[in-house]
Amino acid sequence: MSRSRTEYDEVDSTVVLSALGSKYSAEILCAAGTPKSAQALSEDIEIPIATCYRRIEELVDAGLLTCEGRQLSEEGRRTNIYRRTLDEIEIDFSGDLPAFSRKHRTEAKNRLQDQLED
Repeated sequence: MSRSRTEYDEVDSTVVLSALGSKYSAEILCAAGTPKSAQALSEDIEIPIATCYRRIEELVDAGLLTCEGRQLSEEGRRTNIYRRTLDEIEIDFSGDLPAFSRKHRTEAKNRLQDQLED
């Protein structure tokens, strides 16, 4: 049996709100404007690596953060690199369910920002 659009919206709203409500999630999203590993995010925000990994998983599940690929760490291990998927999110609580307005990051903006960072 397929789910209705309303059911998807409700699940999506719950997952997004839960992810955003977790401690350090907003800081991770702000720091992930450029591709970073979990270790780099943990160090930038000064939070335990295990907490960082839990928040990253929640943010990825909510569609707010994405794994952009893998790279070698300083120790020679392959690590995932994460970047946020949006620049802005607005939540409207006036209806029966929260409604989201998202300003997604474009690939062009990501490439431009990557060039400016180099």
